[in-house]
Amino acid sequence: MIKLHDSFPDKLTGLDLVIGDSAKLLASVPPDTIDLVVTSPPYDGLRTYNGFCFDFENIAQQLYRVTKPGGVVVWVVGDATIDGDETGTSFRQALFFKQCGFALHDTMIYEKTGTGACGSNRSYWQIFEYMFVFAKGKLKTVNRLKDTRNAKYGSVQTRGRISNNGDIKDNKIRIVPEFSVRSNVWRIQQGNNGDNNDTGHPAPFPEILAADHIASWSNPGDLIMDIFSGSGTTGKMCVLGGRNFLGFEISKEYALASEKRINYVAAQLKMF
Repeated sequence: MIKLHDSFPDKLTGLDLVIGDSAKLLASVPPDTIDLVVTSPPYDGLRTYNGFCFDFENIAQQLYRVTKPGGVVVWVVGDATIDGDETGTSFRQALFFKQCGFALHDTMIYEKTGTGACGSNRSYWQIFEYMFVFAKGKLKTVNRLKDTRNAKYGSVQTRGRISNNGDIKDNKIRIVPEFSVRSNVWRIQQGNNGDNNDTGHPAPFPEILAADHIASWSNPGDLIMDIFSGSGTTGKMCVLGGRNFLGFEISKEYALASEKRINYVAAQLKMF
């Protein structure tokens, strides 16, 4: 069961949620402690968290300090458009993470499906956010996920060079496997993610997004952190995935709701 704290605890239990400002709480985390961070900040006013804001630069610097060598930070973020001009906040944040010492391991796309039109009539509809994957040195864990390729499964693909007379040279033939490593564009259906619709939170993580990043960049028993815990989705997926969890949440209302949500899942697992 998750333990709710009003201040950073003297000892972590393996499932901990601390109420408070992430920028301040991170200073209490020992260096080289966290295997993986999966989080999404309240950016550009697109996500409101009961009126709270955050100190980005301090947080980015602290994240580098507390992440283990070989660890990963997954930073899910988008940009607002103001008077026809995108803010570019996501790019500035990515560049600052690099200044802190992180490598930008991958710029991934979270493509939202099943959403209504978003944007203005002067642009194409906006349906994605960035998922920046930052690494502290050489990655210690990479578990690339594979998806089914039923549409092409079993088909024959050829590859080769065409000579001047039209003949194919160095021809290579392969049979398409049933499962293949997925791309870095993740299409995720909205509105069908477990209990996310009942969290009471304005912008809950899709559960599959959190679960797949946890599976990709960590192993069972690792310590995963979400510094903007919100509705507790990362914590819930850690419980289901056999990982330890440390969450920070400045809103007591959201913290209490996510405590209940995570403990329900933990209790269900104990029954089996």
